[in-house]
Amino acid sequence: QVQLVESGGGLVQAGGSLRLSCAASRNIFIINVMGWYRQAPGKQRELVADIISGGSTNYADSVKGRFTISRDNAKSTVYLQINSLKPEDTAVYYCRAYSAGTVYWGQGTQVTVSS
Repeated sequence: QVQLVESGGGLVQAGGSLRLSCAASRNIFIINVMGWYRQAPGKQRELVADIISGGSTNYADSVKGRFTISRDNAKSTVYLQINSLKPEDTAVYYCRAYSAGTVYWGQGTQVTVSS
């Protein structure tokens, strides 16, 4: 069982930055894949970025060059650095972990970008 707790969301103006954090209840070194997803009102949840245990990363085309995912195994935390925010980035951002065939989700953190 893995519990995930996100933090760092908020209201920010377009062009601003935020850093989201996802703290896991277990050592993330043993978690195969950790990622960030987002869901805007009326839209499906979509992958933003993920990072595997070896450190390789993957990004949605819409965020490449603006978002950076990283992991700190010692702190059991995954981060999402978000730069050059746009109003279309407004969504609830969820942390996801995949480990031993099971998917875990956090409760989400709201990011709102004003124009």
